[in-house]
Amino acid sequence: MKLIAFDLEGTLTDMISWELLHRKFKTCDKAKEHMELFFSGKIDYYEWARLDASLWKGKSREEVEDAFKKITLKDYAQELLSWLKRNDFKTAIISGGLMCLARRVAEILGVDYVFANELVFDEEGRITGDVIVRVTFDNKGEILRSLKEKLKPELTIAVGDWENDIPMFREADISISLKGDGATYRARDLREVKDIIEKILRGQKG
Repeated sequence: MKLIAFDLEGTLTDMISWELLHRKFKTCDKAKEHMELFFSGKIDYYEWARLDASLWKGKSREEVEDAFKKITLKDYAQELLSWLKRNDFKTAIISGGLMCLARRVAEILGVDYVFANELVFDEEGRITGDVIVRVTFDNKGEILRSLKEKLKPELTIAVGDWENDIPMFREADISISLKGDGATYRARDLREVKDIIEKILRGQKG
């Protein structure tokens, strides 16, 4: 059994979950302030997520779900995931985005494991302003390591597109980046990701 872990936003879809909700609820200006606080080192990731989620306090689950009613995937995502399944891969999504998007994409693609951050709703189905943070800016490697310890795969591959994927790249045997550096290989799209993995698997058999 082999394991492959994907970043979500920018890798399997161009949809950005936090951004979509900020646009829907017209909170983009405050979101920009929070982002600047994080990247200037004035708050940590947990506080950044909590501040953003607090902007949507009182909004309903139905309003949130409506923002993700139509899921758009990157070209070749479904073909790639189907091919991976046929080739004995367990699949995972490790995303700093929100579970409301990650879970939908995982259902469509048949992904085995999903790690993402989750808005908290009260008994009436309204956002409390709190958020369960599972994936931070720098802990994707720790999550992948835990999954490797659980599954004990013969090969681990990580696919991402940004600097917060580098900890995940370092934990994998093989890493593939769609945009940035820090990976073993660089691919232009998901079709090329499949070509790279095919070549790796042929090399192992040889």
